[in-house]
Amino acid sequence: MERKTAHDFDQELLILFDAYVHGGLDRRGFLDKAAKFAVGGVTAAMLLDQLSPKFAEAQVVRTDDDRIDAEYLEYPSPNGYGKGRGYFVAPAAAAGKRPGILVIHENRGLNPHIEDIARRLALANFVAFAPDALFPLGGYPGTEDAARELFPKLDQAKTREDFGAAAAFLRARPECTGRIGAVGFCYGGGMVNYLATRLGDLSAGVPFYGSSPNTEDVAKIKSPLMIQSAEVDERINASWPAFEQALKAANVTYERHLYPGTQHGFNNDTTPRYDATAAKLAWERTIAFFNKHVR
Repeated sequence: MERKTAHDFDQELLILFDAYVHGGLDRRGFLDKAAKFAVGGVTAAMLLDQLSPKFAEAQVVRTDDDRIDAEYLEYPSPNGYGKGRGYFVAPAAAAGKRPGILVIHENRGLNPHIEDIARRLALANFVAFAPDALFPLGGYPGTEDAARELFPKLDQAKTREDFGAAAAFLRARPECTGRIGAVGFCYGGGMVNYLATRLGDLSAGVPFYGSSPNTEDVAKIKSPLMIQSAEVDERINASWPAFEQALKAANVTYERHLYPGTQHGFNNDTTPRYDATAAKLAWERTIAFFNKHVR
């Protein structure tokens, strides 16, 4: 069956789904409001299923790919929840050290899609570490709905410390050169922006459609940023003018790419919001940026 794309759905429905994904609507609220788009034998629940991730169908690098070595590792986070856990992936039989990339998930924890992103980075000759913010609450629970319900229960001050500790853990790994970058998506993009204000030794950051950091903290950014933005993303793009003004005032090295016609989440190939052309270009730019600044 041919996979649906964002163009198969009404823009208002996509906006409702974005609100649902980010906690602005609960499941019942989404289904009630989506009912008017349910026509021709399609129910609101079927629309929600069509918009929701299909992890197995979209997998790019298999978990048992013999070109990589992957394992789950715990790490200390004394200023956060005490201990974190993440998915660590390195090129198989790698001779010598590789630069490290911290991979930060959306607001659903370490799901199969983000693990796949980490494996793709290993095939690009990096070592990747993808922490699970939900580890203190039992870890990614196996479904997106359950993960979305868990996420607001996190103490974000502790979670930010956990991601900072994960960066230090990755940098100190024997497989890593000690130079690290960070890439994140949605919530994770916002976390990349935050870490850039805090980690003086972050070599590069690539936030995909992430919320802007506090304007007063932008002057602390020492790492070059590549900001990846969707054109149809009013919630995130509203803060860009002030963020850009602060970046310029602080002489931060940055570039921003706005992908025409794309929705928030366009890089996530498990959902219909995925835009194959934009995602391919954004990924190529991301790898080139890391090769330039982190390698």
